[in-house]
Amino acid sequence: MEGSLTARDRVGIQDFVLLDAYTSETAFMDNLRKRFNENLIYTYIGTLLVSVNPYKELGIYTKKQMDIYMGVNFFELPPHIFALADNVYRTMISETNNHFILISGESGAGKTEASKKVLQFYAVCCPSTRLLDNVRDRLLLSNPVLEAFGNAKTLKNDNSSRFGKYMDIQFDHQGAAVGGHVLSYLLEKSRVVHQNHGERNFHIFYQLVEGGEDELLRWLGLERNCQNYRFLIQGECAKVSSINDKSDWKTVQKALTIIEFSEKDIEHLFAILASVLHLGNVHFGASALGYATLNSSAEVHWLSKLLGIPSNMLREGLTHRKIEAKAEEVLSPFTAEHAKYARDALAKAIYGRTFSWLVNKINESLANKDSTRKTVIGLLDIYGFEVFDVNSFEQFCINFCNEKLQQLFIQLTLKSEQEEYEMEGIEWEPVPYFNNKIICDLVEEKHRGIISILDEECLRPGEATDFTFLEKLEEKMCGHPHFVTHKLADQKTRKTLERGDFRLLHYAGEVTYSVAGFLDKNNDLLYRNIKEVMRQSKNSIIQHCFNAIEPDGKKRPETVATQFKNSLAGLTEILMTKEPWYVRCLKPNHCKQPDRFDDVMVRHQVKYLGLMEHLRVRRAGFAYRRRYEVFLKRYKALCPDTWPHWKGTPAEGVQRLIKHLGYKPDEYKMGRTKIFIRHPRTLFATEDAFEICKHELATRIQAKYKGYRVKGQYQRQREAATKIETCWRGLQARKERERRAWAVKVIKKFIKGFMNRNQPVSMDNSEYLAFVRQSYLTRLKDNLPKSVLDKTTWLTPPPIMQEVASMFLRKLHTRLLVRKYVRGISSQQKVQVKLFYLSFILIDIFRGRKENYPQSICQPFADTRIRVSVSNLSDNFLILHVSCDDTKQKGDLVLQCSYLFEALTKICVVTKNHSLIKVVQGSVRFDIQPGKEGFVDFKSSSEAMVYRAKNGHLMVVGPHNAMHTTK
Repeated sequence: MEGSLTARDRVGIQDFVLLDAYTSETAFMDNLRKRFNENLIYTYIGTLLVSVNPYKELGIYTKKQMDIYMGVNFFELPPHIFALADNVYRTMISETNNHFILISGESGAGKTEASKKVLQFYAVCCPSTRLLDNVRDRLLLSNPVLEAFGNAKTLKNDNSSRFGKYMDIQFDHQGAAVGGHVLSYLLEKSRVVHQNHGERNFHIFYQLVEGGEDELLRWLGLERNCQNYRFLIQGECAKVSSINDKSDWKTVQKALTIIEFSEKDIEHLFAILASVLHLGNVHFGASALGYATLNSSAEVHWLSKLLGIPSNMLREGLTHRKIEAKAEEVLSPFTAEHAKYARDALAKAIYGRTFSWLVNKINESLANKDSTRKTVIGLLDIYGFEVFDVNSFEQFCINFCNEKLQQLFIQLTLKSEQEEYEMEGIEWEPVPYFNNKIICDLVEEKHRGIISILDEECLRPGEATDFTFLEKLEEKMCGHPHFVTHKLADQKTRKTLERGDFRLLHYAGEVTYSVAGFLDKNNDLLYRNIKEVMRQSKNSIIQHCFNAIEPDGKKRPETVATQFKNSLAGLTEILMTKEPWYVRCLKPNHCKQPDRFDDVMVRHQVKYLGLMEHLRVRRAGFAYRRRYEVFLKRYKALCPDTWPHWKGTPAEGVQRLIKHLGYKPDEYKMGRTKIFIRHPRTLFATEDAFEICKHELATRIQAKYKGYRVKGQYQRQREAATKIETCWRGLQARKERERRAWAVKVIKKFIKGFMNRNQPVSMDNSEYLAFVRQSYLTRLKDNLPKSVLDKTTWLTPPPIMQEVASMFLRKLHTRLLVRKYVRGISSQQKVQVKLFYLSFILIDIFRGRKENYPQSICQPFADTRIRVSVSNLSDNFLILHVSCDDTKQKGDLVLQCSYLFEALTKICVVTKNHSLIKVVQGSVRFDIQPGKEGFVDFKSSSEAMVYRAKNGHLMVVGPHNAMHTTK
């Protein structure tokens, strides 16, 4: 809690006890508003928790949140319902005593939700076994059942509890929830037969009609339409957007099964609900004599079937009453109005008694069979103080209940404060407060209180009415400072009161009540003959409810107000034996809107919940108190003598600390185990100083921690480096040893191989010879001949490789060089090489055989064709003599060829025979045809010509050196 004081300007103070202006209602409201605007809905007043309904989801009730608050000091974390629940639980376990949590507030303020959160927290935090889980499930699921039967939509709240509920949760010595017990108070039975505009009947009726299975509805004689039932439509809002009746119906069915209701009980329970709806549709007419007549035979039929009562008995019970006259019983018929009253009274009685049976059944399911002593935490979810435009008997009872609880609250608070002071040895200072005992006595005092007067008026013979009751009040209460009526008021006050009103000045303010209906609601009578009819029912629940021991027929039963007063007295006795804890729930606005804070409305609730009164009691002496250990642990850093470790007792340490801080004697008191600080400003100054010191300490701690981390990191790195270095050196040494061992082995093999190098290959020299071959081949790779013509640079091979190197490798290399050379020749170069080849053939053919051959080859090759210098070569003749046995041969072929040498060379290449060519000079003979020959003569001259000579020979004349014949 102390830690949040630094943000107090923005989010307010989370404990109102620390407010400087604790008597100022304005300061109280400002702090409440600040926190609400920051979505901080919880605030403490000491150990009392103030809760403001946010009307939105805040995400603060998760399992994670429960874990955060579990087992944590009450003031260590921000205020929360879980913090209060955990503190109650741990205190119960440690002190083995009983506690109760009183949850109160206006309708719609969140009381029911708060009780649910407490139950959910205990379901999570308690030890778990299979058996305990069953108990936990029953505790949790008893809520939806009780809500369905006891809650309804009102103008202020869509899920308003219309009864008071006190639930005991029983724990064993280990803190496990082992059982529970529920008490209910003042169920608003009148809601069964009447609802104000904008309100609904109890949820269960709508859930049955909307969510019940078709077969179930047919068996109950119901239709899936709420508009068909008079008891469900008087408020004209059967449908509510925020309520899902179908889903809630399934939840109720599941809960009834888990709580171990038998199928028969569930069947009879639903039959009773349906019978109430049918009963609401029973209509009465008036006979000629003015007596009531039944006009709803169908409804009576369903009532008879569902309740197991003969129709004629029902008809008689609803239209007649029994009157005793001189030991005789006489049936007296009702008027239509009396019949309606009897019908409504029966509906209320059936529902009210069934609700009591339901609570008892739940208690049977939650009962713990173990008789060992149990500790208990009670949850009291009770209606808050109610002030409406028109306040009737129900509001009177509810506000009386709140008066009693306020009286108990003040007594227990003062008692706990006084006991704490006495325990700590600090003088108790009387606390001025408003004692509302005067109001409680005004209501409940025997023979003189309002309830006693009301009962007298209900029981007295004669015509008693609400106004005669008011007159009796005016007679008995005249002059009471907290009671006023129109007759007793002064002129100014009289204008605000109707003649049928009386006003009580409660501790929370003035409330005006209308006496209309007080007597009827207090009597709540059910005619005896109707009770007798109900006892004939075959429905087991109805039998149980109406066959219970009834008071003597001649003695009137207790009135509602007396019953309620007695139950409150019993509740007070229960609560006085337990340690109290309080949750006050506030409603921020009437519209149920989030983020809207209505100052007037909240201020009114703060007043009637007695929050300012409680704050004054808590602040009467000292605003702040803490155990020495806790106080010293938090603030010891502010004093050099106590920081960082105090070796003395905590009390001595605190004394030294506050002396260093300069506390004045009137600002604090030293108790036996706690320090008490009177003014919040003293605590604020201490907390502000601690906030400054905390930053300095944080810097120092941060520096120390960083140094520690860096030093540790350096030491770890150094240690790691040393280990790595050691491992690396070892690894290198092992590798070196392995290398040397390998080297010795290799050298030994090398020497042995060298010595046996000339021997045949064996194990001794194989590796050496392989090395020699490899070494030679490696050297040869770098010294290979670069040209085919290089015949001298081939390395001399070792003896073992001579044959391979000289015959195979050299041949391969030569072929490789030739291959590379050939691949490098261009197409033009290939043609030239071919011509060179032809020229060699030409040389081979004509060298030494032709006289002018040397002169004919003096010119170089040109245009890729062999040419000679003799220009008249185009006149040369070629004679082909073919020798064969062909009989058809005509003779030799004489050709004149332009390129004689090329033609002859081509013939030799094609025939692959160079000896075919014969070169002759002067004259050449040839066969013209078989048996006839011819001659060609050649001579040189300056002019070329061909003619027939005188001797008959063909004469060829050509330039000098050009004449030749090839044959």
